[in-house]
Amino acid sequence: MDQSLITRIVEAALMAATQPLPLAQLKGLFSLDDPAPDDAVEHALEQLREGCADRGVELVELASGFRFQVKADVHPWVARLWTERQVKYTRATLETLALIAYRQPITRGEIEQVRGVAVSSNIIKALEEREWIRVVGHRDVPGKPALFGTTKGFLDYFGLKRLDELPPLSELKDIGELEPQFQFEPEAGPQAAMQEPVAAEDTTHDEAPQQDDSEPEAPVPHDEAETEEDTADVTEDDDAEMASSEQTQ
Repeated sequence: MDQSLITRIVEAALMAATQPLPLAQLKGLFSLDDPAPDDAVEHALEQLREGCADRGVELVELASGFRFQVKADVHPWVARLWTERQVKYTRATLETLALIAYRQPITRGEIEQVRGVAVSSNIIKALEEREWIRVVGHRDVPGKPALFGTTKGFLDYFGLKRLDELPPLSELKDIGELEPQFQFEPEAGPQAAMQEPVAAEDTTHDEAPQQDDSEPEAPVPHDEAETEEDTADVTEDDDAEMASSEQTQ
């Protein structure tokens, strides 16, 4: 089979796919009756990557496979296509996600110990439905609290191939400077940026602070008209969180 045809097939598959495609799946496009030569798919990917040098998209390898994505220098203009669909997250949600990403595996009690306030069940539920976090095991202590870790979907969303590609934690002290998709709900007053996680000792049980920083739990809103990856906004009362923090200090 001609290399140019293989390259076109791989390009078309990547353009048509709604998710990143792993190398094995790309190779599976070619039947045993008409197989691609050895390393032909890898060569096609390299050609496509080089061909994007002067284009508005780039070919990247993520945790789940390869995909085309918008380059950072043109992203502000292209992002206007999704202005009405941007998802807003509270600081509590982003802090919880960051702690799981950098301290995984971690229990809910350990997250609460670092943040100083209880973690709303709606936050955990929303992150799980977004398929950014999952239960990866249970701590071997009384109560067997669940251990949370990130998923390949989390890495794919943030354009990462491995966890070690996460930016240094020192760069996230101003958590409001994260991805453009991360927009906070208006806050009633100033609130300290996320503190750098400190070493948490294993406890014999998964304790939660006396006061929860969330509103009464309710199902996380979900817009059925959106795609699977578009979840509803996660909101909570930041004033209540600040009051709870003062009480626990």
